Amino acid sequence: MNNLVIRFLFLLFAFNLSHSQAWMTNLDIAQNLAITQNKMVLMVWEESTQYPYGVLANDDTGKTVFIENLFESEILSPLVWEHFVPVIVSEYKYADLYEDIKDKRSQKYIDKFNDDSIKIMDVNGNILNVSSDPENFQNITTIINDYAINTEFIAPELIGYNTKKDFYSAYYLASKYLDFSIYMKEKLRPEFIDLGIIYLNEASNLVETQPTDDQQALAQRVALLDLQQYLILKRPKKVLRQLKKMDAESLETTNESFVAFLYYTVYKILNDETNAALWESKISSVNLKKAQLLINLNS
Repeated sequence: MNNLVIRFLFLLFAFNLSHSQAWMTNLDIAQNLAITQNKMVLMVWEESTQYPYGVLANDDTGKTVFIENLFESEILSPLVWEHFVPVIVSEYKYADLYEDIKDKRSQKYIDKFNDDSIKIMDVNGNILNVSSDPENFQNITTIINDYAINTEFIAPELIGYNTKKDFYSAYYLASKYLDFSIYMKEKLRPEFIDLGIIYLNEASNLVETQPTDDQQALAQRVALLDLQQYLILKRPKKVLRQLKKMDAESLETTNESFVAFLYYTVYKILNDETNAALWESKISSVNLKKAQLLINLNS
C-alpha cells in the first residue's frame, strides 16, 4: 500500500510541476518520469539558464517567431512539457555524468554533451540528437516535430535495462532501437541507430569482461546485429560482403536463424530471388515481417 501512495505522490508532484511550467532539476526523477510517460528527456545544463536563452518557434500560420527566453516563456513551457520531460541539470553533476561516457563516445557526442544546446536523451541519459548542431538559434517546433517520440514501442526493453544492466538487457535494447529506427523519418534513422549502437557496444564489452560458456555465440550475435544497421542505412552490399567473410564452419547453431534472416533480406533487396529462396524456409514468421519492412525501406 505504501508503494502505491509513494507512486501517487510522485505522479502528483510531476503533474503539478508540469502545470506550473517549472522545469525539473533532478535528472534521476526526470528519467523515471519519462519511463512512466513513454517520453524522451529534454535536458539543458544549469549554466545555460543564467542568461536569456533565445529560441525560435513556428506560430499557427507557420511563421517563425523569436522567443527571448525559453525558460520563462508561458507559451513554450507547456508545449515542452506536453512532448518531453524537461530537466535542468546542475553543473555539479557534470563530473559524474562525464565519467560514465569518457572514452566510450565519439568526439562529436562529447562536444554535444558539453555544449549549451538542448539535448534530447533517452531514459538512460544517452543523447539522441548528437548530429543536431545549431549554428544560430534552435527551433523548438522543429525539435518537437523531430524528437517528440512516444517510446512505448521500446518500453519493455527500456525497463528491462533500467532494472538490470547485463548483456541481454543491453543487447535487446540495442536490437529494439534498430527496429525502432525503421519507423523514423529517414533523416533521423542514423541517430536512432547510433543510440542503439551505444547499447550494442556495451553488450560487446560485457561479453569480453564477463566471459561465459557461450561467449563466442554472444560475440557473434553482436556482430550480426551490428550488420543489420546497414540494411536500414540502405547498404545491403556491405552486409553481403561481411556475411561472406564469416567462416561458415565457426557459425554458432544459435545464430543460424539470424544469418538466414540477413542473407534472405539482402538477396531480396538485391532482387536475387534464387538465392533468397534458399534461406526463406529458415526464417521465422516474425523475422519475415521484419525482412519485408527492410525490403520496403530499400525499394
